[in-house]
Amino acid sequence: MKTPKPLALTLGDPAGIGSQLAVEAWRRLRLSGEGTFFWLGDPRLVESAVPVSCIDSPEEAGAVFSDSLPVLPVFCEADVVPGQPNSRNAEATISSIRLAVEYALAGQAGGVVTNPIAKHVLAAAGFPYPGHTEFLAALCDCPGEEIMMLASPQLKVVPVTVHVSLRRALDTLTTDRIVSVAKAANTALKRDFGISSPRLAIAGLNPHAGEHGMMGDEETTIIQPAIDRLRAQGINCQGPLPPDTMFSANARPNYDTAICMYHDQALIPLKTLDMAEGVNVTLGLPIIRTSPDHGTAFDIAGPVTGSCRADVSSLLAAIRLAGEMSLYRERRG
Repeated sequence: MKTPKPLALTLGDPAGIGSQLAVEAWRRLRLSGEGTFFWLGDPRLVESAVPVSCIDSPEEAGAVFSDSLPVLPVFCEADVVPGQPNSRNAEATISSIRLAVEYALAGQAGGVVTNPIAKHVLAAAGFPYPGHTEFLAALCDCPGEEIMMLASPQLKVVPVTVHVSLRRALDTLTTDRIVSVAKAANTALKRDFGISSPRLAIAGLNPHAGEHGMMGDEETTIIQPAIDRLRAQGINCQGPLPPDTMFSANARPNYDTAICMYHDQALIPLKTLDMAEGVNVTLGLPIIRTSPDHGTAFDIAGPVTGSCRADVSSLLAAIRLAGEMSLYRERRG
């Protein structure tokens, strides 16, 4: 996989494992020739571990990638102590994300891959967004249109309601929201995953998908009307499916993506099946954005050296998937 343009990899929280992962990902990819990225981070965090080339623009990344890690400098205000986040460095984390999006929107980067952030650290510095995704949507001028997908080689899932309590999820689940999320997933599967005729599996909400109303009526009053509307628009979808069986080995080959009603209904099966290769993908944006499906791991963060305690598998999967998505978009024009 060779991406037509380099990918922008963000700093993440500098006290976390992002710097270690950036270095390890470069070590792996420079040898395999699978793709090119540049890191928007503080070169002082990595220059003792690997050769570094500070660049002025993304276009310079390809020429140096095989010999050194391309770094577009974003400097931290305070000294970085691994495992000890500092809100004084929040601006560097935020600037890294903002710059990455600007390069992607300008067509200079094939997509954005975000290293993990610590939401409470950013909040302490006055960051007004609940997380990465909402900030990205604001930067792309499409607030409220962002939709989360978790993707792995074995399963893709899209939750209709995301980072809210289960009680709140039940209150906000609507036919319109299911239709909107499913349509975005259908579009993304065609545009970014090369699936010409996507098959969507729509999960039920209640045990046994309600058992004909005996265990709840949301399947008939909310979910089935959404399925009817989607089918009327030519979208191939099945359901409502019993959530306790739709993720089995026999069921998964029958669909391309599962549309789930709430966060854990989607993420528990995916993370159980393939935690290491799970990738967070944001749909509904004009740019490609992926992220490893793990956090900052402050407990194992350390100085960037010749070895990496953190598992780089998810970041590598995020980089590779962003590259593949970029290629599909380029081919579709």
